[in-house]
Amino acid sequence: MDSNQDNRENQFKSNKIDQLNFESADGKDLNDRLDEVDHQLLELFEEHMAVTEAISRQRIAGGGKLFDSGDEHKRIERLAGETRNDFNRKGAQELFTQLFAMSRKQQYHLLTECGAAGRLPFFMVDELDKKRVRVVYQGVPGAYSHAAMAEYFGKDVNCFHVDTWRDAMEAIADGEADYAVLPIENSSVGIVADNFDLLVDFENYIVAEQVIKVEHVLMGLSDAQMGDIRTVYSHPQALAQCAPFLDQHPQWKRERWSNTAAAALKVSRDKDKSQAAIGSEFAARLFGLKVLERHIYANEGNSTRFLIVTNQKIFRRDASRISICFEVPHRSGTLYNILSHFIYNDLNMTRIESRPIRGKNWEYRFFIDFDGNLNSSAVKNALRGIRSEAINMKILGNY
Repeated sequence: MDSNQDNRENQFKSNKIDQLNFESADGKDLNDRLDEVDHQLLELFEEHMAVTEAISRQRIAGGGKLFDSGDEHKRIERLAGETRNDFNRKGAQELFTQLFAMSRKQQYHLLTECGAAGRLPFFMVDELDKKRVRVVYQGVPGAYSHAAMAEYFGKDVNCFHVDTWRDAMEAIADGEADYAVLPIENSSVGIVADNFDLLVDFENYIVAEQVIKVEHVLMGLSDAQMGDIRTVYSHPQALAQCAPFLDQHPQWKRERWSNTAAAALKVSRDKDKSQAAIGSEFAARLFGLKVLERHIYANEGNSTRFLIVTNQKIFRRDASRISICFEVPHRSGTLYNILSHFIYNDLNMTRIESRPIRGKNWEYRFFIDFDGNLNSSAVKNALRGIRSEAINMKILGNY
């Protein structure tokens, strides 16, 4: 370091300390000084961004690495160490963390501007093929997952069912089916947590969704009347959701069954008009049962969202929602920094969920839904930023 630079740094430190002795100044002088400092900060911020832009352009042109988290961390610690007290040290760490985060966002925009951003490994299609396909769903015929499949693909689609959600994911991973239908959340009871984990375990991708309203009906044999009923079969959750209606008929015995569709099948097979089942009207039609009473559920807004999943990295041209998952370094502020990419790129985040990571105590994987299309430059910039700062980011689908 030359003597001129030493003098400049000493003079800067001296001026800085002098300017901090404001105890005797009046309020107007302090406000005037604050305005000056804020304008100086603004000018320095713009100079910082201009310098980092020039550096980024040189690195892009030369094919160099843009982001070095280790170097950035050292720089922040060194700068924070020059503050006057512990409070300011924390503030400086936050200030420069955000400043360098802005520089990185600028780099991602420059990559797009310079045509050096690369392409996401997803292929756009105009429509999904719904006719020449085979679809798998979990459960039994007549279940709500079967209804969701029929609603999306049509009742005549070539399909089969399996026992577990994992079986369904394996079927499309192995090529036994083109699509799988999986429940992901219910408006009353929340997420289907296991299916979030399956989206990570398999290289399968979301291409669409189907929302089915859970509208339980009471069903019985074609010649049954309400006065004939003695026993009602259904899944425990469905019995609970219809409890106010069932309470009006205290003479009926409530029998728990494995699921609503299996309960409907039992009533159909037993040919006993004293039996009734609670389930969907779709199941009643499928098993030839008569709807004895509609609107027997307590929650009018109860719906289940199903995902349509395939093993192809494709998305529709008009897709408007993106799902991703990632882990974050186990440091303070990392999730906050990653979420800032949505704010900076004007993207609306619609959901965030966390799931514990198997084998890592007290560490979590985050699942996020946000509005957008993979063709959008804002989406590409946000995903590039998240991928560079997160651990194991995966695009789960655009649909």
